[in-house]
Amino acid sequence: MTELVDTESAAQANGAALVRRPGRWIDGWNPEDAAQWQTAGRAIARRNLGWSVFAEFLGFVVWQLWSIVVVLLPGAGFHLTTTESFWLISLPSLVGATLRIPYSFMVPLIGGRNWTIVSAGLLLIPAVGLALAVSSPHTPFWVLLTVAGLAGFGGGNFASSMSNITFFFPHAQKGWALGLNAAGGNLGAAVAQFTVPVAVALTAGVGLGVAGWIWVPLIVVAMIGAWKGMDNLADARNDFSASLSALKEPHLWLLALLYIGTFGSFIGFSGVFPKLIADQFPSFATIPIGTIAVSLAFLGALVGSLSRPYGGRLADRFSGAKVAAGSFAVMGVVALCVVMTLHLGSFWLFLGCFLVLFAASGVGNGATYRMIPTVFLATSGADSLDGPRAQEAGRRSAAALGIVSAIGAYGGFVIPQVLSASVAATGGYASAFLGFVGGYAVLLIVTLTVYARPRGRLTGHRI
Repeated sequence: MTELVDTESAAQANGAALVRRPGRWIDGWNPEDAAQWQTAGRAIARRNLGWSVFAEFLGFVVWQLWSIVVVLLPGAGFHLTTTESFWLISLPSLVGATLRIPYSFMVPLIGGRNWTIVSAGLLLIPAVGLALAVSSPHTPFWVLLTVAGLAGFGGGNFASSMSNITFFFPHAQKGWALGLNAAGGNLGAAVAQFTVPVAVALTAGVGLGVAGWIWVPLIVVAMIGAWKGMDNLADARNDFSASLSALKEPHLWLLALLYIGTFGSFIGFSGVFPKLIADQFPSFATIPIGTIAVSLAFLGALVGSLSRPYGGRLADRFSGAKVAAGSFAVMGVVALCVVMTLHLGSFWLFLGCFLVLFAASGVGNGATYRMIPTVFLATSGADSLDGPRAQEAGRRSAAALGIVSAIGAYGGFVIPQVLSASVAATGGYASAFLGFVGGYAVLLIVTLTVYARPRGRLTGHRI
């Protein structure tokens, strides 16, 4: 027999009933039902969001470990070429982006709570693998590259986490909830880049392997927390038809292109920022503070992560298209400024430009992601937020979130490879940044012409 949770029984008197089944499955979930949301729904959604953020945070930590480890490898006796270094930085993004596609299907298949437990557990493989691989400078490059690829498990987590959380919150709060979920995860990049040099310095003599071992206990905590504190929503199951339907929507591919420009820039520049600093300003690669060493590269990922929820909130208030357009404009101008600072030799000016670039990409991340459910609702022809068409649009947009996040994450592979190619061809990074300026200009034009001034099926909707 099914069991009714007391608070959820109260919801039945005022709105739709919430029914618990074994395995922490919930039937009857409808966040657009005001009575259900006020009585029981909000608390359930926030609890699931909390553990989702923590698990995704660790996913980003593992995903971005190699971005800072690569900079520390020479000090541990490893000798790598520039091309090899960029491959170790970019391969996790390539694998992670590809894994996001199957990951986005796992929530409908086995439940959000169940998959969070599994996906968090998978992070143990690249964390332990890194610890073992960097323990000896004689480790072959192909082994390092294989272990770096396994770090892509952490990148896949984002798609399933975001797809899961979108089911828990009402349409009016999706922007903030998705932005908070993403920002909490994105912070993992900053924490990894800050913590690893500190941990290595504090454990001098232990070796670089500590960069992997320190995350193992936290990963176990995430697994236990998801097991005890998260829920599976029955309404999010058996939704493969929605994914296929989402793939047929032309706007999905345009939104994915925009997301390459925002999230792809964030994750791509987060990965290469430690190396860019080490190459352009070697004396600032790590800064000794007493007995520890700090890399200021973590500030980029930190700023980008913290600004992301505000992109979602600004999109809720002013429209995602306007906020995204502003972000692309700022990113284009700042990328051009970076080209000029490369010739000035000022680290602090270089750092300041990049922090603005990261902030703009973070705001753009939140705004672009907020546009996805809005566009799918607009194209559905729904005349309310609670009708059959709106519910179908919700399922399609949940599927689209995973697909768009997968495509956007390929930017994390493209940006390091473009920078590597620029060094190989010209000996510097200037030509790569000029190319990025042109790319942001194109994305700005697309955003303005298609979404800032909606037409066709989008007419009358604020995107």
